[in-house]
Amino acid sequence: MNNFPKIIISGGGTGGHIFPAIAIANALKSISPNCEILFVGAEGRMEMEKVPAAGYKIVGLNISGIKRGSILKNFALPFKVLSSVRKAMKLIADFKPDAVVGVGGYASGPLLYAAKLKNIPYLIQEQNSYAGITNKLLGKGAAKICVAFDGMEEFFPADKILKTGNPVRKNIVDITGKHHAGAELLKLDPLKKTILVTGGSLGAGTLNKSIEKHLPEIIAQDVQVIWQTGKFYYNGIIERLTAAYHPNVCILEFLNKMDLAYAAADVIISRAGAGTIAELCLIEKPVILVPSPNVAEDHQTKNALALVKNDAAMMVNDRSAEDTLVAEALKLLKDSQRCEMLSENIAKMALPDADTIIAEEVLKLAKAKS
Repeated sequence: MNNFPKIIISGGGTGGHIFPAIAIANALKSISPNCEILFVGAEGRMEMEKVPAAGYKIVGLNISGIKRGSILKNFALPFKVLSSVRKAMKLIADFKPDAVVGVGGYASGPLLYAAKLKNIPYLIQEQNSYAGITNKLLGKGAAKICVAFDGMEEFFPADKILKTGNPVRKNIVDITGKHHAGAELLKLDPLKKTILVTGGSLGAGTLNKSIEKHLPEIIAQDVQVIWQTGKFYYNGIIERLTAAYHPNVCILEFLNKMDLAYAAADVIISRAGAGTIAELCLIEKPVILVPSPNVAEDHQTKNALALVKNDAAMMVNDRSAEDTLVAEALKLLKDSQRCEMLSENIAKMALPDADTIIAEEVLKLAKAKS
């Protein structure tokens, strides 16, 4: 193998793209310590902060997504795409990568297209159960397409598909023996039943409304709730409820110790992003998924259904969550047999070594080129 492979990893926009990308980079460094890695992201997006914080160099492209419902707001998009492809071509000419990885997000398209034009082998890491338009278009030219769900032959050439799962942050899913430590950190009783509600770093309005509306019912059943609101909602909720609302209710803007929150929970309520689902499969706890309706191709619903059809999770529609979500969660908490079934079935869907498998495939491409 080339002892000094050069790899570009492109994509980002959300934690769901960035954290798997960093996990792949870490795995590449673990297998091939001398490899050189360059990230390419979108200017102004969170990868421009998160990637350098993880110790990697990143270059930004002036690219954004399609603004739905407004032709005028998309006027500049073709010019951004062309300029981003030109910049991506120059980056490839200067960096001379042996292989390129696309994880999804705005920057992934121009970079992979430039790699195709430059005859650089590229690998696509498709995280969702329903492939996005960019990945579908570029999949034909990919050397390998790493997926997390079955049935992806609908979108990609079957001979290029490898089911690897989605890379996860290892420290997040290491929960063994941490139940009491999690409860202690969050100032909760480790002997009481506990629901974890998480809508990601930005939060989820529907989940927050559902919990706030039905807090009295949760408290009446002496159930605890770890409630991660997200930064957009936290201040308003605290103003209405106060931080010390009730000892059974732990309200947090963000969970810095996600592993301890997972460990303390008996039932988890979450959105259905692909990265989150990959974590939940490894956590092996009963889950109620509430897919976000505000994503392209409604892919969160498709992600959730991939688990539901295997009796590995429950699903509540976003539109009905405010009325039914808490009642379903409280009902599930009391049903130990169903909890056990859901835990066993979601564990069967776990793919724990995705980052290493994908990194090995990338290095194979790099070796073949060199």
